Amino acid sequence: MDTLNCNDIKALIDIIGGIMRDNKENLCEIDSRVGDGDLGLTMSAGFTKAAEDIAGFDKDDIGKLLAKTGMVIAQAAPSTMGTLMASGFMAGGKSISGKTEMGAAEYAQFVEAFVESLMKRGKSKPGEKTIIDAMYAAANSAKAAGGGTLKECTKAAEVGAKQGLEATKDMMATHGKAAVFREKTIGIEDPGATVGWMLMKAFSDFVAQ
Repeated sequence: MDTLNCNDIKALIDIIGGIMRDNKENLCEIDSRVGDGDLGLTMSAGFTKAAEDIAGFDKDDIGKLLAKTGMVIAQAAPSTMGTLMASGFMAGGKSISGKTEMGAAEYAQFVEAFVESLMKRGKSKPGEKTIIDAMYAAANSAKAAGGGTLKECTKAAEVGAKQGLEATKDMMATHGKAAVFREKTIGIEDPGATVGWMLMKAFSDFVAQ
């Protein structure tokens, strides 16, 4: 698959919704160690509703479709992670507004804008045990592979996100509810970074079909 169009994105968001539903209990369990324990519920609700609402999107602007995805997630999952995920999709979509297809360069641009939005909205940066650790690494890897094929770019982003997720195990949480646990969070992967990696893996797996 060399490029993604709007129909591909609709199918992909539906797949991501299924992934979040399948991993709902696991995400809640991971989140319960350092937070409210509702991450699986909010991500399932957000992406399931997004898939339903964008199914009738009748334009061929892939940027606007991704931005709409974010808007729906914001309404369906009004939690900290829901807000961050929504912000990422809206900013990422805006960055490629007007495009009818997403190739490697557009994907790299989307992921970069996504994580920049996360850092701005969450007032956080890499190294603070959040979703940003996975997405920042993904963005850097995608940018480096942006001159290649979409398959290479999405795979690079997934690998980067996984490395970023693994790195969170050695970090101490300093943001949100997880910050209350501080030293107890060392040795545990960040729940948000887990979602970030799952998102990048979904893109990579879809393109590799």
